[in-house]
Amino acid sequence: MQLLNDEAYMRLALQMAAGASGQTGINPVVGCVIVNDGRIVGMGAHLKRGEGHAEVHALRMAGEAAVGGTAYVTLEPCSHYGKTPPCADRLIEAGIRRVVVAAGDPNPQVAGSGIAKLRAHGIEVTEGLLAAEAEALNEAFNKYIVTRLPFVTIKTASTLDGRIASKTGDSRWISGEASRAYAHTLRHRHQGIMVGVDTVLADDPQLDARLTVPAVQPVRIIADSKLRTPPGARALQRQDRQRTILLAGGQAPAERRAALEACGAEVLTCGDGPQVDLALAMRLLGEREIGSVLLEGGGRLNGAMLERRLVDKLVLIFAPKIIGGGAAAPANFAFDGFARMNDALTLDRMSVERFGQDVCLTGYPRYERQEEMS
Repeated sequence: MQLLNDEAYMRLALQMAAGASGQTGINPVVGCVIVNDGRIVGMGAHLKRGEGHAEVHALRMAGEAAVGGTAYVTLEPCSHYGKTPPCADRLIEAGIRRVVVAAGDPNPQVAGSGIAKLRAHGIEVTEGLLAAEAEALNEAFNKYIVTRLPFVTIKTASTLDGRIASKTGDSRWISGEASRAYAHTLRHRHQGIMVGVDTVLADDPQLDARLTVPAVQPVRIIADSKLRTPPGARALQRQDRQRTILLAGGQAPAERRAALEACGAEVLTCGDGPQVDLALAMRLLGEREIGSVLLEGGGRLNGAMLERRLVDKLVLIFAPKIIGGGAAAPANFAFDGFARMNDALTLDRMSVERFGQDVCLTGYPRYERQEEMS
């Protein structure tokens, strides 16, 4: 039985924020609950970039009942004019007596100034309640707002021996239906989905989020140094106004660029060399306000992104299958590797879930050890 206290109300606010994951673009997900005289009088979540923030929706619901109440907010109220007015001002004007904040806002335009403004107007502020859970909800925003680089998650589905296809190239289906449904949820929650051109040539994927309800679709991103993507590829179709970005090398044929641009794709030249400069590619995606990328690449692209320390999170789904095949069966990670086991890339903050018969491991790569070794 959950006690009725600050934590209970904040958990409700966190649930509301989580429900909007994938809908707010480069903005954070935020939930707000307003309580007065022991009653919930207002609730709200930030639902879409450029529209009302969570506090605004909750205050509208509360009306006059907000006066003297307590607002539970999962992220520090903003204090600056962006696409909407400052939420700190709205809370002050509404007569809120106390504000409980889960996590501070890393946005340099806020970064403590929202809380400072509330306190300057005599409002009691409690900070840090369920902060870790709130920060996890906005891990992509927290990186992008400071670095302007997308938060990159690798998602792989492999056999127990780490194979993403058989020696003949057959890959359907490695994981079960529940795992595939989760993968489509991840696509919805990221602004971009990225693969390499070899995946496009082998599988002709749609690169969309297919859920049982309508979903916000990610931007399709294809790492294609020589622009080998066929103009008729399903990843270039404009259904649901879904955009496609091709990451090209500096020596990609001009006629191939023209043909793909005629299909509606945006082609980004990533460096002067024949290969895609992946670090530059991430900067260019960030400039286009793509704040999160789900990488579903093959072993070479996955390995190259890891080698360049461009990956923030890994979601590794293992099916209870062993297929073998040696070098002919592609692995989920292919790169030169390390000479000693002690130098191996380590994952921190590991969690484990089950999807049907599949096991899903989620973790965050720790690059500091490799930096120490170099």
